Amino acid sequence: MALLIGVPKETSAGEKRVATVPDVVEKLVKLGFSVAVESGAGDAANFADDTYRAAGAEVVATATELWAKSDIVFKVRAPSPEEVALMREGGTLISFIWPAQNPELMRQMAARKATVLAIDSLPRQLSRAQKMDALTSMAGISGYRAVIEAANAFGRFFNGQITAAGKIPPAKVFVAGAGVAGLAAIGTAANLGAIVRANDTRAEVADQVVSLGGEFVKVDYEEEGSGGGGYAKVMSEGFQQAQREMYAKQAKDADIIITTALIPGKPAPKLITAEMVRSMKPGSVIVDMAGEQGGNCELTVPGEAVVRHGVTIIGYTDLVSRLAKQSSTLYSTNLLRVTEELCKTKDGVINVNMDDDAIRGLTVIKEGSISWPPPPPKLPAAAPQAKPAAAQTAAKGHGHGGGEPMSAKSLATVFGLGALAFLLVGLYAPASFLSHFTVFVLACFVGYMVIWNVTPSLHTPLMSVTNAISSIIAIGALIQIAPPLTGAQADRPALLILGMAVLALALTAINMFGGFAVTRRMLAMFRK
Repeated sequence: MALLIGVPKETSAGEKRVATVPDVVEKLVKLGFSVAVESGAGDAANFADDTYRAAGAEVVATATELWAKSDIVFKVRAPSPEEVALMREGGTLISFIWPAQNPELMRQMAARKATVLAIDSLPRQLSRAQKMDALTSMAGISGYRAVIEAANAFGRFFNGQITAAGKIPPAKVFVAGAGVAGLAAIGTAANLGAIVRANDTRAEVADQVVSLGGEFVKVDYEEEGSGGGGYAKVMSEGFQQAQREMYAKQAKDADIIITTALIPGKPAPKLITAEMVRSMKPGSVIVDMAGEQGGNCELTVPGEAVVRHGVTIIGYTDLVSRLAKQSSTLYSTNLLRVTEELCKTKDGVINVNMDDDAIRGLTVIKEGSISWPPPPPKLPAAAPQAKPAAAQTAAKGHGHGGGEPMSAKSLATVFGLGALAFLLVGLYAPASFLSHFTVFVLACFVGYMVIWNVTPSLHTPLMSVTNAISSIIAIGALIQIAPPLTGAQADRPALLILGMAVLALALTAINMFGGFAVTRRMLAMFRK
């Protein structure tokens, strides 16, 4: 029998998101489920009850009725104790839960013999789990919204301008933490024209920062900062001291600081001190995206925007809800992907398969039994070890694109064979063929030597420009077009040759200009 998915209205203060949108309702129905939505659940995200009805959902008047009849409940925020009391015994809940921070909530749901899938517990290191990763979806939105809030509080343009009234310098933005939210903030601020700098304890994100238009600011202290699941780890005291010195320097120069640093299960690290805030220029802005966990700035007031020492400090905890329609759409798509994994038979019945690493990681309570924390997921086997250095060197010498040159003996052998081939051609081939053959061999040799010394990543633009240069055949077409056709010359064969020459010239022009255009675009990708 097909199960009923219920979507209640969120009860947390300021929460405007809804767990399912009408477009996703249609897809859930195709999976075999029935869907019920509490009246008004989507109003704050601009999804009216009628749009849910049109998509095939039932609209239920009260939360009590919805919880009582739902086999599976989709929610955004973790349920309140009152909502847990409404839950059907033995029912299923898919939502943000944060089990480490909510042990009492976990006990209450286990008492209801519920099965609970915490979307925040998804093992993000599994590549197949990316489509279900609501944390990433929401972090991208919050990073974008942080820049919008900063722009709203900032006193001038982000991009530099030269106007009749004077020159406006570009804003300087510093982003502390280059995770998903930080990278979204970097890209948004750079697109608005700001000078963007960023820092992260994980050195491997430096290339991502640069690719989005930012500059990576390195801490003058060597220590690996990568933690599990794509998060940063807690750094040593020596690193933290060097980091604070770097932040103090950036605070004096920056117009806007956006902080995103969070470590799962721990209070937000204090990165921006009161002294740093005092050193900032009047009118500067700090957006503290870690406000819900206490904030990265000492002066942050969670949920509020305050002014301290002339600096506006924004500690909003509802950045995602400020883009409710977009965030609801992405979140509901993540839940749809989870549901597809639970219902591979498309018959409206779910199977919480604890042998599936992704589902096992999500499941924090199974039929009333607390199953959190999960065991480490089974990662793919490690790749074979690299060849020894000597073997790699030998292999490199036989490759192309920067390989080692041939030995003197090999080079002599190649030239000897080439000379023998020339001798045989000279003895038996016509004299006219020999001149053409010589040009051909020299062209091959020169081309090979050119390509040998070019980095492999540049082979494509090299081929495109070579293709363009090969359009020297345009000269032959021009020669055929140039002579005037009069009298006996204006016969059909001559006109046919003329037509073919014109066609060859047109195609050659496309080849020539197209080759140079492709080369120019390809080379632009290698320029910083």
